[in-house]
Amino acid sequence: MSTIEQIFNDVLEEIKPTSKELRLISDIVNLLTTLLIKKADELNIQYTRMEPQGSTGIKQTQLRDDFDIDFFIGLNYENYELKYKGLSKSKKKQEFKKEFLRLCNDWLLPSLNLPEFQNARLLYAEHPYVTVDYINKEKKVKIDIVLYFDLPLEYINKYGPITAVDRTPWHGRFIQKELNTQQKNEVRLLKQFFKACHSYGDKSPVGRIGFIGYSAELLIYFYKTLLTVFQNFETLKEYPLDKNNRTLEQLKQIRHFQNDWLFIIDPIDSNRNVASAISEKAYNYCNHRIHAFLNQPDKKFFEITPIPPIDLTKDKDLLSHLFIIEFKKGKENLHYTVARDKLYSLGESIKIHGEKEFSHAKKFGKIEFEVYFIIDCEEYNLALYCEDPEISKSYLRRGPPLKAKKHAKKFKEVNPNHVIKNGFLWVETVRTHHQFLSFLQDHVKKNLPSHLKLVNLSNAFNVKTDSGMQALYVLKNMILPFCS
Repeated sequence: MSTIEQIFNDVLEEIKPTSKELRLISDIVNLLTTLLIKKADELNIQYTRMEPQGSTGIKQTQLRDDFDIDFFIGLNYENYELKYKGLSKSKKKQEFKKEFLRLCNDWLLPSLNLPEFQNARLLYAEHPYVTVDYINKEKKVKIDIVLYFDLPLEYINKYGPITAVDRTPWHGRFIQKELNTQQKNEVRLLKQFFKACHSYGDKSPVGRIGFIGYSAELLIYFYKTLLTVFQNFETLKEYPLDKNNRTLEQLKQIRHFQNDWLFIIDPIDSNRNVASAISEKAYNYCNHRIHAFLNQPDKKFFEITPIPPIDLTKDKDLLSHLFIIEFKKGKENLHYTVARDKLYSLGESIKIHGEKEFSHAKKFGKIEFEVYFIIDCEEYNLALYCEDPEISKSYLRRGPPLKAKKHAKKFKEVNPNHVIKNGFLWVETVRTHHQFLSFLQDHVKKNLPSHLKLVNLSNAFNVKTDSGMQALYVLKNMILPFCS
């Protein structure tokens, strides 16, 4: 047995769910199913099927101590089709939400009437769903109960899904059927690796969204083994994974794929790229870690360790280019993905307005950023790198070319102190901001994300919170070294 195979086996023994865990999940699912069926019969509510989805459901690709249950309830779309006929897409969505909200309030929530089910509440993604905590003496298990339209696969292939989760049960059935027991274990190893890289899911500290469970499952489906995934990971950008064997050029010709940089095409829906939301930052860092593992295999690459605080005593020259914006969540019930997306939008806005002047002249140079948040303590951070934190107070702004006589004449009249250079008119222009920190303060003040309270905006040396220290560590050590 090779060193790598031995490491895989050793890690797997530590991350596979125990038989006790599997029994607990099965018992919860059976109890939940009984309660929901009983209430549905009382209310004469029709449904097509109930089953647990996700890694703890029919896929069985979960890790040890992963107890979250995604419980899906199918509805027959034919029962609603006539009701929604002729409505626009947006109107249909509104009607779906109303119907799902009614079922949540009338059926799902009242079903959870045993003391083991606590803190049942409504949450919203594309449409309302119910979340509840199952609590016994040993464990607390979060359960999401999700309604969806139980569509035939042929319908999805022809028309696409009606709601965002209509594909999910088909994903579960596909993985259940196509991956054998050994491959499901290799999925577990790949998930563990991504988590050890802090590049997994929509809470990924590296990049906006890391590799999700279904993408890990499909990587094993296409490449068959974990080692083959690792050996081919670097070429993923050049060679799409597609059941229909379309080339990168062919996929790029499809309009909604044109801006995608990585392709893992959904075998259930050939018009969907599972990798479209995966951050290139997460990919780059994982690729670096895979290289390091293959060069020097070690079990430590699968160990999930907390992100440390940045060391402010080292690399002081680089640290002088780092800045931090620290927030606390306001009183409003803001979902973490909404807060995360607001900060990514703010980061993009800072990058766009900070790298170049309105005239497209170079401003503060290259700007990179990363978002890091801790949900439990409601802290959200935006860490930034700026190539040139202090620049000249003025710059030469380019005007029209001399040959554009009408525009050139007007420019000369407005700017009598112009100069001529390389066939263009130029004028010395005073900058609004010549220090990046001042620019940041002004820009954030004007674009402060709603429902977030500003705690601190400073250079790295004046960071206030522990999570801010971690945000700077992520940017410095897990993002900047791998930026192109």
